[in-house]
Amino acid sequence: MVDDRPALVYADASGNIIDAPDLEMVGAAAGRWTRLQAGDWMPLPEGSELFLLPQRRPVGYNRKKRRFETLASDPFAPEKPVQAVSAFVAPAHTQLYSSAYRAADQAPLLPLFAYTAVGWWRDRLVAAAVRIDPDVRQDLAGFDLDRIRANARKRMAAEKDNRLIQHLGRCALSYGCPAAKNLFQHRFEAPLPTSPICNAHCLGCISFQDRMDLCATQDRIRFVPSVAEILAVALPHLQTAAAAVVSFGQGCEGEPLLQAPTLIDAVARMRRETPRGTINLNTNGSLPEHVAQLRDAGLDSIRVSLNSCQPEYYQAYYRPKGYGFEQVTASLTAMKDRGGFASINYFVLPGVTDDPAEVEALWRLLDATRLDLIQLRNFNIDPLWYLNAVGFRATGRPLGMRRLIEQLRHRYPQLRLGYFNPCLDPAAMGHPVRVRAALPDRA
Repeated sequence: MVDDRPALVYADASGNIIDAPDLEMVGAAAGRWTRLQAGDWMPLPEGSELFLLPQRRPVGYNRKKRRFETLASDPFAPEKPVQAVSAFVAPAHTQLYSSAYRAADQAPLLPLFAYTAVGWWRDRLVAAAVRIDPDVRQDLAGFDLDRIRANARKRMAAEKDNRLIQHLGRCALSYGCPAAKNLFQHRFEAPLPTSPICNAHCLGCISFQDRMDLCATQDRIRFVPSVAEILAVALPHLQTAAAAVVSFGQGCEGEPLLQAPTLIDAVARMRRETPRGTINLNTNGSLPEHVAQLRDAGLDSIRVSLNSCQPEYYQAYYRPKGYGFEQVTASLTAMKDRGGFASINYFVLPGVTDDPAEVEALWRLLDATRLDLIQLRNFNIDPLWYLNAVGFRATGRPLGMRRLIEQLRHRYPQLRLGYFNPCLDPAAMGHPVRVRAALPDRA
């Protein structure tokens, strides 16, 4: 094969990952297969993981026959079956295409991860992704696991009565939560989970599932920490950590706005103790009046999670209780009207995020809310199941994720694109190492 495009990779019957010599790597956008172009792939980032996709056969492009083909058996052992392969790319990277495959009728539901197209090019694995954020806070090379373990165990032993420290220690030691690990390295963004309850019933919730065929990827916090417990975690971090951010609203909890009195008291007391660092809230944006109160108490930024800027798809995925898309946009506006920093955690699913109707809805949201940042986070969900679950209907040919990123930069030059909640206090930045993030002109 001419090596101007990556080759398809597949898993053989023993789980070995092999490149198919006669088929190109293919990407998928809302189930539609497409050939990759230069700039659509990059070396598989360090810290990424490879997944085998059960009862799913890989799809590649046969250049000689000029058609897409499903790889039905192992080219090197035709009597043996194969499985499709995907990449769960490392944080700070945004997928451009999903993995391309043909699923069997009874294929099991995929776990709650993101499934990025992966291939083999010039003696290395590549992924259909781009680095969207230069911040290295969750780069694998920056985690000192021995230090994290030692610090977590030391604090857990010293603060046995602080339930929040005990919870976060388990998050770092058992689940490998990057935010918890950064807390125990005393740098970047520290988590402050507070809410065991939620007012949405998200299809892809990673901390609570009532389906028998889908597991939550982590345990939800079971208590509401006291203000004293919150301050014992937050204040040392805000006062001295490099690029200090503390964030309510984590993957291991429900909706933090449901604990608004506790959060308002905690934020006000943080700001009485120190002006340093950034206090952030990750939220579903369901209670704009509480967002306003938190901002008035000293909250610096919010990040509202969205699967879609179209209310019907938002409703179908979040299944909100007692609020709707109108309250979500009102929360963003409430923050901006009070001089705060507002962003969205925008779940990226190629073919959906860049669908023409979704793009137009995104423009409307940006014009109405004056957002400061879009965090382009990969959607942790089985792509084809999601399309069916929300009743997605394509409205035209997808724009392409690379082109969407380019248009965002051109149309909204003041808008940041990234992956993480930024530290907004220059005095707290310290000197973290940074890497160049750019949309490549070529692979």
